[in-house]
Amino acid sequence: MSWQDQLSQLVYSTDGGRVKEEKQEEITPSDGFAKVRRETKGRKGKGVMVVSGLGLNQKELKALASKLKKSCGTGGSVVDQTIEIQGDKREQIKAVLEKEGFKVKFTGG
Repeated sequence: MSWQDQLSQLVYSTDGGRVKEEKQEEITPSDGFAKVRRETKGRKGKGVMVVSGLGLNQKELKALASKLKKSCGTGGSVVDQTIEIQGDKREQIKAVLEKEGFKVKFTGG
């Protein structure tokens, strides 16, 4: 975006107040497989299962992460377009994802 475009954008309106810029959510397209891998890097040796390649928006990712955390009985979070679940719960994660209609592929070691 050039500086001329930035100067021509509406920032405040007397009718509605501050005008917020609408951001388009970036969704990484899925190739049909949910990829599950184990990571320990940067976590002081603690392992997490990272689920990627789902092709869902943030709201759907958070709902799926909640289901995974409840079924595994552990914590986790949504980071960018991936879901991180604490511990090594591959088979439980695979069962939940297949129940939701995803094909699961284990990647990494």
